[in-house]
Amino acid sequence: MSSESQSASLEDELERARALSVDDLATAIESIGFECTRCGACCRGHGEDEHTATVFPDEVRDLGETLETGEASPRDVSNDDNDDNGDGSDDTSYDWRDVARPMPYGLTEGSNGLEGETFEWALQTDDCGDCTFYTEDDGVGACSVHEDRPLICRTYPFSVDLAGTSQPMGDAVDEVGNVRAHECEGLGRDISRGEAEDLARALKTRAVRELEEAIAVVENYAPAAADADQAVVVHDSEGAKRPDGSRLEDE
Repeated sequence: MSSESQSASLEDELERARALSVDDLATAIESIGFECTRCGACCRGHGEDEHTATVFPDEVRDLGETLETGEASPRDVSNDDNDDNGDGSDDTSYDWRDVARPMPYGLTEGSNGLEGETFEWALQTDDCGDCTFYTEDDGVGACSVHEDRPLICRTYPFSVDLAGTSQPMGDAVDEVGNVRAHECEGLGRDISRGEAEDLARALKTRAVRELEEAIAVVENYAPAAADADQAVVVHDSEGAKRPDGSRLEDE
């Protein structure tokens, strides 16, 4: 499919997303039922599979601001570049890589690590493969940036049945109207109408944002030139970027 036809197809899906009824989405969510049990399954890696949750560029920056204010901190990010002093000490500044990493899909293992092009950012993970913002106390999970968490986290375990939108971890186990529910032990539990409506609004917003992002990626995409010093390139709605979030064009 050419970039023009792909973009046109995504534009059609975007119009469908914008036309989604929050009331209908909320009714579907009510019908399925959901209550977060704080089990942490959606925030942790599983086996050899690291946690992967899509995050938009502006969400990365918002989370970075949260870290800068000291309202939260990543737990155990394997990023030697944070050791600005070169002595193993940690300073109070944070960069893009504390929040996000290149989505691993599409990347391959080269002689010097991962290489290739990818088209999304994923929330950063710790050495265990869990989301770097996930915390746990006696088996009860929590998010250290809960108030500022990305839309993918706000709407889990739901997605909408539209091409070009992201599907969360776990297979779809239920579907009502345009709403899909993915594996989660909190499904089937009572949810108030108000909570269902809040979820529905966030779900619609996420679908629109994902499609706007996908369209911009398609329209801006140009294959990145091979560069021994820049093995991984992330294409997002703002252009081609290095793993640290800086733009390739900013030389």
